[in-house]
Amino acid sequence: MFAVPVNTVAAQEKSALRHPARVAVAYAASRDRWRHLLRYDADERYAVLIDRTDTDEIWLMSWLPGQGAPRHDHGDTSGAFTVVHGELTEVVLRRNAVQDAPPEINVLRSGQTRAFGPGYAHQVSNKGVDPAVSIHVYRYGGRTIRPYPADAAAARADGAAG
Repeated sequence: MFAVPVNTVAAQEKSALRHPARVAVAYAASRDRWRHLLRYDADERYAVLIDRTDTDEIWLMSWLPGQGAPRHDHGDTSGAFTVVHGELTEVVLRRNAVQDAPPEINVLRSGQTRAFGPGYAHQVSNKGVDPAVSIHVYRYGGRTIRPYPADAAAARADGAAG
């Protein structure tokens, strides 16, 4: 057993040191913080800002079956997303992948989280039969979304030009 002296003062947690995946999981578990914001849009994926801190933007997103985000990256932003309800499919896109390598496909179910760093490119969609809800955290740069080229040749040309 470890005894803590009476005069011990706990240091305050620094939010910048907390991994975006942990932030996403914490917000996902705190449904009262965002339940009133949840909507479904028949025409497109719904997204609303839940909170903004010195380091993070936290977004709530809802996805009806068949809805998705086009191929994109998040620029210099790091972050994570957690599936709260339903199922999302993520296809990870890699600029320098071997030509014949199959894409990395992740099927994320309720409670599962993915983290990403600068330049991470993916396509996320709801291929399930039920609506999905997710919490997304974007660190240092906000919700930056840049279109990602559809084919490897365009990606290589874009990379060589930049």
